[in-house]
Amino acid sequence: MSEELDPEVVELAAKIFELARHGDAEALATYVDAGVPANLTNDRGDSLVMLAAYHGHAEAVTALLARGAEADRANDRGQTPLAGAVFKGEDAVVKALLAGGADPSAGTPSAVDTARMFGKTDLLTLFGAN
Repeated sequence: MSEELDPEVVELAAKIFELARHGDAEALATYVDAGVPANLTNDRGDSLVMLAAYHGHAEAVTALLARGAEADRANDRGQTPLAGAVFKGEDAVVKALLAGGADPSAGTPSAVDTARMFGKTDLLTLFGAN
């Protein structure tokens, strides 16, 4: 049996994912404080942290992590927010995720592997993976 989704809930979830993509840290914090799961994921397994990280929003990442979001939560393809931030060259997001406990060796490819692929020696040093 499949459960039919409430269209209003689907619409609200879509709005919250957009807030993450656009980095609206204040609105995200308000929704999570009101009961939206900090680890809410979309149909591809992308968490709010993943979307905020991938789109370069360190403040939103920090707000979500402060409210219990998992820094290393991988999506359905095994990618972590930290690896996404490394790929996109979002250094402020990388630092926010590390401050929030992200593991540079988590995921496939990991942030370490991603930094190696793109020759980002400064990040390899930061990760302690020379």
